[in-house]
Amino acid sequence: MNHPYIRTGLFIAALIIISAFKSDKPAYVIYTSEGKRADFGDLLKASVKSDIVYFGELHDNPISHWLEYELMVGMHKELGEKLTLGAEMFERDNQLMLDEYISGTISAKSFEQQARLWPNYKTDYKPLVDYAQKNQLKFVATNIPRRYASLVHGKGFEALKDLDRAARETFAPLPIPYDSTLSCYSEMMKMGEMSGHASPNLPRAQAVKDATMGYFIVEERSRGSVVLHFNGAYHSDNRQGILWYVDHYKRNLAQLTISTVQQDDMESLEEQHKGKADFIIVVPGSMTRTY
Repeated sequence: MNHPYIRTGLFIAALIIISAFKSDKPAYVIYTSEGKRADFGDLLKASVKSDIVYFGELHDNPISHWLEYELMVGMHKELGEKLTLGAEMFERDNQLMLDEYISGTISAKSFEQQARLWPNYKTDYKPLVDYAQKNQLKFVATNIPRRYASLVHGKGFEALKDLDRAARETFAPLPIPYDSTLSCYSEMMKMGEMSGHASPNLPRAQAVKDATMGYFIVEERSRGSVVLHFNGAYHSDNRQGILWYVDHYKRNLAQLTISTVQQDDMESLEEQHKGKADFIIVVPGSMTRTY
């Protein structure tokens, strides 16, 4: 028979353990779309069964970048050379240089000096590219060159028609399909109106990026690859943006979405984030930034 002091001691010990757990500071928690707890193993298992995986990151969040790397490694172990990487952070007209770097034709120094790389490339994206080089994985530059996105922002889709053939090969085929009622574009328009910079071309510039990424993702998937794509969460949240265009170019692909959000309280997924993606990675609001 348990002595009362023993039972009391066990109860106190349990309280200490629970208290210690609650005082821990997890760097992230993964939830399903419905707000149920999940773990990295669940995420990896679902990813390798998909045709396309979109890792929706917060561009300056170190947990996003670390988990992108870990998911890439995990999927590569399962899929081998069938895995292809793609990223918003590389523009289509830099594809040749990206290929030359991965193949070893040019040095890292040459690539980094000549390609138009994001300011946080060395800390956040270089590890992904270097892994692709080491393991000879294909890495696709999926985004439209920024000068053409700027052209759309200033003059609309129509301005793209005046570009020559070589230029048109760096973005989705014309005419660019567009649905201004999608919330990812209508909300952008509303934000522009609130800031006093309203222009119907603002969301169109976003759409031409989504269309281009979707088009080149589908092109790569048609070769039988499983595509792991890195992009800002806004481009794939709520299964809009890139996914809308992928569905336009190729129906019935198995697409898995991941979103990254910040919350001060990580014990449960806030209602505003439910449904954003198949998996939602919650990181602390106090998390440090990479730039």
